[in-house]
Amino acid sequence: MTMPEDCTTMAEVRAGVDEVDRQLAALLGERFAFMDAAARIKTARETVRDEPRKAQVLGNARENARVSGVPKDVAVKLWDELVEASIAYELSVFDAKRG
Repeated sequence: MTMPEDCTTMAEVRAGVDEVDRQLAALLGERFAFMDAAARIKTARETVRDEPRKAQVLGNARENARVSGVPKDVAVKLWDELVEASIAYELSVFDAKRG
């Protein structure tokens, strides 16, 4: 993969974006595997939504964005959506396991 600073064509840019997207999808798969584990470990449905933990995750996203040079507002918005999707997924897994 050509590094962004070395790209000279849109084909190289698009190939790089596609590769990063593949890596992000793999990381999301790993993250959601942890949601499976959380749904298995937690014993009460009401513990799935944990607002203090959500605030911590968003704070981590803000700091990681700062360190990585990503716009903080963009990162926090994306992570908020990710956390909400993760909670919804975990609830569905929790419910399915306890049928």
